[in-house]
Amino acid sequence: MTGLARSVHPGAWWLWALGMAAAASRTANPVLLVLILAAVGFVVAQRRDDAPWALAFRMYLTLGAFIVVMRVVFRVVFGGGQGDTVLFTLPEIPLPQWAAGIRLFGPVAAEQLLGGLYDGLRLATMVVCVGAANALANPKRMLKALPGALYEIGTSVVVTLTVAPQLVESVQRVRRARLLRGGTVKKGYRGIGALRGIVIPVLEDAMNRSLALAAAMASHGYGHTGRTAPRTRLFTGALVIAGLLGVCGGLYGAMGASTPPYLGTPLLLAGLALAVAGFVLGGRRVRRSIYRPDPWRAAEWSVAASGLAAGVLMYVVSRTDAASLYPSLSPLAWPEVTALPALAALAGVLPAWLAPTPPRAAPRPREAAA
Repeated sequence: MTGLARSVHPGAWWLWALGMAAAASRTANPVLLVLILAAVGFVVAQRRDDAPWALAFRMYLTLGAFIVVMRVVFRVVFGGGQGDTVLFTLPEIPLPQWAAGIRLFGPVAAEQLLGGLYDGLRLATMVVCVGAANALANPKRMLKALPGALYEIGTSVVVTLTVAPQLVESVQRVRRARLLRGGTVKKGYRGIGALRGIVIPVLEDAMNRSLALAAAMASHGYGHTGRTAPRTRLFTGALVIAGLLGVCGGLYGAMGASTPPYLGTPLLLAGLALAVAGFVLGGRRVRRSIYRPDPWRAAEWSVAASGLAAGVLMYVVSRTDAASLYPSLSPLAWPEVTALPALAALAGVLPAWLAPTPPRAAPRPREAAA
């Protein structure tokens, strides 16, 4: 999609990422999960800007790798011998009688290792999808799009989401400062010494950011409730919480095959009605002016639709051909991929071309040679 460089609405990126995470949650096929990871990583590489929160995507990739490794290690430590193909045997540690049913080490079967690998890869893919939303969506612009009833909660969420990107930025800034001062060649600036030289400035920077944020929020009157009666605030909060709980229960009932009928669409509709009523009542007591509201154009619709299409297609496959989404572990078989799940996984790569190019900071001019 051609046009002027601009940032996509953060709500579109979150809908896209949640759709990709929903698609990943519906399968344990490693081929499909790798396709989803590749699609998400390609979109982030093509459409992230130079903002501090865009630097945190690598941290989510590292966290995903750590999750996969820990799931496999967990299967090895707590008994992975349930299977016909035993790869190796570790010395088993005897446990007391009250810990019956738990085994430490012992035989390790390929079925258990692959099961841990598939489960860890699925969870890691969902974490990376959320990390992609954090890297692409501007959290401050997302706060402007929230309804008035969620303004205070949204502010807290935005502050929480910006902690990890700010820590990454602080670490990089401290490392650059140490390099400029020749910190890598000084004695004591390796290993634990280097860690101490980085952690203390990062903690100091985090404290300064916290104080500045607290002063800014106090100067803008954050937390001021005005003349709203406490009973009204309590009633509004109860409506919103009850509505969101109803939405969660309705979604669980609609997606589960063995749940009662009343936990499906009726509970979902009732929860939505209560939540909307709470949002409307809560928005009346919050008066906020929005400077230059973010537009929602064709690019936003296409970005959101590509992620939601991936989730919907994967849901359809789970209802019609669930065997293709979960490779067989007993007996062991190579993962197979059919056309529709692969199409669902690759649908998320469309924003790499449909979304406009984000504005990037101008490169700094090089210093003139002496």
